[in-house]
Amino acid sequence: MNEINTKRLFIASCMALLVTAMTFAIRARLETVFGPEGVGLTLEQIGYAFTPAFWGFTLAMIIGGPLVDSLGIKKITWIAFIAHAIGIIWTILAKDMTSLFLATLFVGIGNGMVEAALNPMIASMYPKQKTKMLNRFHVWFPGGIVIGSLVGWLVMDVMGLGWQVMVAVLFIPLVIYGIMFLGQAFPLTERVQLGVSNSKMISSLGKPLFIFMVVCMFLTAASELGTTQRIESLLKESVAVPLLVLAFINGIMAMGRAFAGQVVHRLKPAGMLLFSAIFTFIGLWLLTITSGGMTFAAAAVFAVGVTFFWPTMLGFVAEYLPQTGALGLSIMGGAGMLSVSVVLPIMGNLMDNASAGEALRTMSILPAILIVLFVGLNIYMKKQEKKTLEEA
Repeated sequence: MNEINTKRLFIASCMALLVTAMTFAIRARLETVFGPEGVGLTLEQIGYAFTPAFWGFTLAMIIGGPLVDSLGIKKITWIAFIAHAIGIIWTILAKDMTSLFLATLFVGIGNGMVEAALNPMIASMYPKQKTKMLNRFHVWFPGGIVIGSLVGWLVMDVMGLGWQVMVAVLFIPLVIYGIMFLGQAFPLTERVQLGVSNSKMISSLGKPLFIFMVVCMFLTAASELGTTQRIESLLKESVAVPLLVLAFINGIMAMGRAFAGQVVHRLKPAGMLLFSAIFTFIGLWLLTITSGGMTFAAAAVFAVGVTFFWPTMLGFVAEYLPQTGALGLSIMGGAGMLSVSVVLPIMGNLMDNASAGEALRTMSILPAILIVLFVGLNIYMKKQEKKTLEEA
C-alpha cells in the first residue's frame, strides 16, 4: 500500500474547499443575473433557489459523515468531485428558477461531501494540531470567496463576458483537486483508528455539550454565511460594487485563519468563539449605519468577528468531543448549512418588503445571543479545566 502523502492530501483538500468557496461567491453574483433586473425572479424566490446549496450540503454531510467511517474518506471525496462537476455544468445551463434550484442542489451536495470527508481527514492527519490545521484548511473558504468575487467582477464587470464564463472558471480548481487526489492513499478516520464503537459514538452525540455546540452552530453559520451570501442585495445601496466588499471581508478572514495558531494559543477555542461573537455583533450594527468608504470599515469589524467561527466550532468538537467522530463533525457542518437555508428566504422577504438595513438589524440578534451563550461556555470550560487539575 502506498504511504500517505499528508502534504499532497492537504493541498488537494484546500483545492477542493476552494471550489466550494468559489461557488458561494459566484452564486452571490448570480443573484443579479437571475434577480428582478435580470431573469425576473424576486429576491425571495432567489432565496428559495439558493437554499439547496445549504440543505443539500446538510444532507450530504449527514449522510456522508457516517459513510466516511464505513466506506472510507477516498470514496466520499470522489462522490464530491462528481457532484461538483454535475452542479457546475447544470449551473451553466440554468435558465429559470427550477434549473437553478437543481444545479444548486448538486453543488451543495458536492460541497457537503467535501466537508464530510476532508474535515475528519485533516483531524486524523494532525491529531495534535486539530484546531490550528482546521483553521489553516478553512483559510481556503474565505480565500476562495475572494478569488470567486474577483473572478465575477473581472469576467462580468471589467471584461463584459457572460456569466456562464464566470461559472466555467470553477472547472480549473475542480480538475486540479481531482488530479491531486488521483492514486493517493487516504488515512483512516480518527474514530476508526481509536477503535471507538458505533454505540459509543452515538451516545457521545447525546452529550449536553455536543447538543449545545450544535445549537451554537446554527447561529454562528447563519451570522456569517447568511450575511455574505446576500451581500449584493444587502449593500447595493451603500457601495458601488458589493462583490468587492465580499472580497475584502474574506481577505481579512483568510489572513486571520492563516495565523490562527497564535490566537488558539492565547484564547483557546472557547475564548476565540466569544471574541468572534462580540465583533460580529458590532460589525453587523455598523453595516446598518454606514455607506461609501465607511462600509469597508464596518465590513472589517464584521470580518474579524466571523473569521474563526466555522473552523473553531469544528475544532472545539474535534478536540473536546473526539468520540463523536466524523459524524459529529458532519452534524456540526450540516447544522450550520441548514440554518443558512432557513435564513436566506427570510432575509429576501425582509429586503423585498422592508429594507436591507432591517435585514441586517435582524441578523445582529444572532451574535447577540451567541455572546451570552459563549460567556457561559467559557465559564463551563474553566470549571472543567480546574476540575481536571484537581484530579491530576
